[in-house]
Amino acid sequence: MFIHQQKLQFTTKPEKPDAVYARKLQEVIGGQYGEITVAMQYSFQAWNAHIPGKYRDLLFSTAAEEFGHVEMLATMVAQLLEKAPLGITTDAVQDDPTVAAIIGGTDVQHGIVAGAGARPVDSMGNPWSGSYVTASGNLLADMTANLNAEMQGRVQVARLYHMTDDPGIRELLSFLLARDTMHQNQWAAAVRELQEDGLEQMPTPSNFPQSKEAGEHAYTAYNFSDGAAMAEGTWASGPTPDGKAEFSYQPEPMAGVPMPPPTHPDARFYGTTELPNAMEKAAGAIQDKLHKE
Repeated sequence: MFIHQQKLQFTTKPEKPDAVYARKLQEVIGGQYGEITVAMQYSFQAWNAHIPGKYRDLLFSTAAEEFGHVEMLATMVAQLLEKAPLGITTDAVQDDPTVAAIIGGTDVQHGIVAGAGARPVDSMGNPWSGSYVTASGNLLADMTANLNAEMQGRVQVARLYHMTDDPGIRELLSFLLARDTMHQNQWAAAVRELQEDGLEQMPTPSNFPQSKEAGEHAYTAYNFSDGAAMAEGTWASGPTPDGKAEFSYQPEPMAGVPMPPPTHPDARFYGTTELPNAMEKAAGAIQDKLHKE
């Protein structure tokens, strides 16, 4: 059950309207690493969790918080658009290069589609996509993905902080940066604790028997490029993070195997092959008669 309180987690009050910056904020609303993504990601991870307790509760709590971040940013976008000059005429654009540059940086659908409000899109107007969500049911894999999402999101908010001098916007972004700091640390702690609790281990999924993988390739760093400095990392020698082996390094990839011959799919896929066209056509007709589907 969802219950909404008509309060914001934190203040949102820009000093002045700014339709161009409103468009920029759309990235951290509806972009790949925006607040809609993490709100939905943590929700589906919680719904897909197979064990009760602290990890599931953490996911539910953080998901609810992130929906509140969507609300704050959408409110800020609406405030930035409230008195922004969206109805600039053609003459004004032609007569004033500054005006033309400004209108060129706005999201016209803020006005046309949303009536001076936010939209579930990124800064380029691309609709938010459910494909951004990672929710596998494996908590170690998911919470590692969450750590990445919070890192990417914080990078973007930090960049947006330096794209405005509006103290009201910066105040909100400062709050979001602080919460991203918390969330990065909590997911890192959860990743560590899952392993300490013995619920998951690396490599993930840890309950897949490693005896079934080609073990001779499991801990070797093959260099597929010409950058020799790759050998200097701890991934080239020493103990592996999963504690199960020692890294080794090879300056070149394995020799490889010959490429198999080109495939010849059903003639009714109409792919071009080295066979004469008439032969392909006849083969398709025969397959149709034989009802080979």
